[in-house]
Amino acid sequence: PGAVNAHSHAFHRVLRSRTHRGRDSFWSWRDQMYAAAAALDPESYRALARAVFAEMLQAGYTTVGEFHYLHHASQGAAYADPNEMSHALAAAAEDAGIRLVLLDTLYLAGGPGVGPDATQVRFSDGSVEAWAERTSALSASGLVTHGLAVHSVRAVPPDAITVAAQAARERGVPLHAHVSEQPRENEESLAAFGRSPVEVLRDAGALGEDFTAVHATHLTHGDISALGGSHVCVCATTERDLADGIGPIPALREAGAVLCMGSDSHAVIDPFEEARAIELDERLGSRRRGAFTGEELLAVMTTGGSSALGLPAVDLVVGAPADFVEVDTAGVRLAGHDPAALVDALVYAAAPGDVRTVVVAGAERVRGGAHTSIDAAAALDRAIRQVVGA
Repeated sequence: PGAVNAHSHAFHRVLRSRTHRGRDSFWSWRDQMYAAAAALDPESYRALARAVFAEMLQAGYTTVGEFHYLHHASQGAAYADPNEMSHALAAAAEDAGIRLVLLDTLYLAGGPGVGPDATQVRFSDGSVEAWAERTSALSASGLVTHGLAVHSVRAVPPDAITVAAQAARERGVPLHAHVSEQPRENEESLAAFGRSPVEVLRDAGALGEDFTAVHATHLTHGDISALGGSHVCVCATTERDLADGIGPIPALREAGAVLCMGSDSHAVIDPFEEARAIELDERLGSRRRGAFTGEELLAVMTTGGSSALGLPAVDLVVGAPADFVEVDTAGVRLAGHDPAALVDALVYAAAPGDVRTVVVAGAERVRGGAHTSIDAAAALDRAIRQVVGA
């Protein structure tokens, strides 16, 4: 079955290889990310997302959950169609042929009690009521469906989180949120609300089987227990790139959380690496092997993500969506593998270069390792250079 990318910020792809000079932090990286966001308009965003989605398809992803908060024009002015940037992403997904769940994200503040800055005003609708009204106009079509998201407890106050959670339940769509990616987020939450981000979300009524906590890296034992009935999206390659830390993933699984994965900032677009990094990073932290089986990691790659995005299970069974991938097992990376341990071979050794065919909704999107209608490398080069002005 095709891999599911449950957490993506398409425009972050611009930053790949551009953020590694000198000592910095998540917060200095964020400044560069904001600069990329400020350069985008609907036309350039569509071109960039189209290319990023083509890269995902070539890597073996058939579905993506796009955590979308770049809503408005400069200075926060609404486009003539307030959902113009959402439409750009939807059109990009249809162009590329990837299944898209557009997670329209509520973003109101620059931190607890702090207004949005000059870049963040493009992310904000001004109030949760205005956000709810704007998103109510979005509708499913073709490969595109919709969900909702709360950016974080830093960017959305508790009373607005409650309204967002109610909107998601009333519409029958999933709700996602960034949760405890950085220790500073926890410190600010404790200072402002006297509670951890997970506790704020719990008390606001956000947690549950339709909720996905993205990252969930720095948690207390109580936080882990509270997330037991929700999904948790691990973004291991991004968390590694940003020095976020290693989350308590085995403990979350034991608590009952459904695990999925996302390429997030797209420092790497590789579902095999994204999945195996969960186990390999755990080995580094615990100095033990075997916290996750290959079969469990395959579920993280596939059914965990479709569940988090509110989609039918991705599986090779009659009645499931015709979303699947052909992997060449005769290439150099998989040569000599044990046929009885094929899942382990795929999870621990395969790479995007082994993906030969990708089918989404019954249509062939990748043939012979290349997208059938988009030169992904050339499209990425053009789109990124347009954004950075090179």
